[in-house]
Amino acid sequence: MEEKSKMQTEKHLTGTLVLSVFTAVLGFFQFGYSLGVINAPQKVIEAHYGRVLGIVPLDGHATNTSREDGTDPQAGTKGTLAPLADTSEDLATSSHILTMYWSLSVSVFAVGGMVSSFTVGWVGDRLGRVKAMLVVNVLSIAGNLLMGLAKFGPSHILIIAGRAVTGLYCGLSSGLVPMYVSEVSPTALRGALGTLHQLAIVTGILISQVLGLDFLLGNDEMWPLLLGLSGMAALLQFFLLLLCPESPRYLYIKLGKVEEAKRNLKRLRGNCDPMKEIAEMEKEKQEAASEKKVSIRQLFSSSKYRQAVIVALMVQISQQFSGINAIFYYSTNIFERAGVDQPVYATIGVGVVNTVFTVISVFLVEKAGRRSLFLAGLMGMLISAVAMTVGLVLLSQFAWMSYVSMIAIFLFVIFFEVGPGPIPWFIVAELFSQGPRPAAIAVAGFCNWACNFIVGMCFQYIADLCGPYVFAIFAALLLLFFLFAYFKVPETKGKSFEEIAAVFRRKKLSAKAMTELQDLRATEEA
Repeated sequence: MEEKSKMQTEKHLTGTLVLSVFTAVLGFFQFGYSLGVINAPQKVIEAHYGRVLGIVPLDGHATNTSREDGTDPQAGTKGTLAPLADTSEDLATSSHILTMYWSLSVSVFAVGGMVSSFTVGWVGDRLGRVKAMLVVNVLSIAGNLLMGLAKFGPSHILIIAGRAVTGLYCGLSSGLVPMYVSEVSPTALRGALGTLHQLAIVTGILISQVLGLDFLLGNDEMWPLLLGLSGMAALLQFFLLLLCPESPRYLYIKLGKVEEAKRNLKRLRGNCDPMKEIAEMEKEKQEAASEKKVSIRQLFSSSKYRQAVIVALMVQISQQFSGINAIFYYSTNIFERAGVDQPVYATIGVGVVNTVFTVISVFLVEKAGRRSLFLAGLMGMLISAVAMTVGLVLLSQFAWMSYVSMIAIFLFVIFFEVGPGPIPWFIVAELFSQGPRPAAIAVAGFCNWACNFIVGMCFQYIADLCGPYVFAIFAALLLLFFLFAYFKVPETKGKSFEEIAAVFRRKKLSAKAMTELQDLRATEEA
């Protein structure tokens, strides 16, 4: 039986399908690159901000820009600084100005994502999945050009603008890509191919961290190229998309182009008989016609979708508020606090571990199931967050606690990639049928980006305020997320959209029956 399933899987895995999925997830590669690229050159860019703004960065904040060989990348420029601050109060003000601009440079990326995520459904339905991905690449190229040319103007404004425009692209892409991949993937491969979103993200993060090393592009001369380099991936994706077939599901259900849908299905599946999937699409089309297109307002007002919407939002919130983006954005800073001598290399180590365990999750997700991996990942992250907190708190008393903190960070990332990392990206598309799916993806995307922005904007301030106890906050949140997932998140492995909807209906009926039973008992007691 297992061998038969393997043969069917291999039969469904055609060159066209591989090309289509690879091309689509290049959008998530750019997403990951944009997440990670801002980390390693933080001090170099802050120092540049200081020069442009005419302020003197505080020691240990942006002045710590010396290379590993002992030379100073700012050499020859310090004499041109116009010191704004002579008093400790003015120095503190200068520090706050730099922190504000840096936090904005990090988090404005998510603002762009928030704004554009609401238009995903409209863009995807109006242009089609492939054409929509083609068009939005213009935003990525424009944003990367702004950052690449940052030294030719007010760098802080150009970087903030460039990251905002890149965020607009990533907000659209993070909705369009899962929509397209879930629609072109056979049911047997839907989970495994869905995890490739996360693999693309962590690959992007890793490459940005490696290129961000001081002797490569993370120095005072080359950092604009480092920030703008993901524009090359946008160009590659643009040309490869010209070779990719449109989603057969979109063609059949949205446009009613039956023959074109069959042709594209044959391109994606090889010599397989497409009629079984066509029959499934026809059933979904009939259901979509009966329920019509669902607006965002209807999604929240209808009790039919309420449970699925709550689950979709909570898995996104748990992904972002787990603390993982605090690691991605500020890992170098966290390793410094933990007493690591070469924090940049430790950060790259996190990127390597991140990538390896994402590959492992590709194989795990179809064997172990979404729900069980999500729960295991949350619990592992919770334990790691507690260990990280203990390590940071006791570091001043025991030097070896730096190793505890380091190991905890690596384990935190490993458990994230087991479940909470990849699963939220594709489970939303699995929870909803054709009618409400675009609205649900838009709402879930907005939620994810909003949480991303909050973490990116606030973490540095919260870390300064809470000190070594900052990850205790994430530990408490992870406990809440685990309890919610345990009681509310259904298993979607190998199930059609109709079967998943039936699970929510049963839960709703069960909850209603329980309420009626409690009311009956209360009446009898009265």
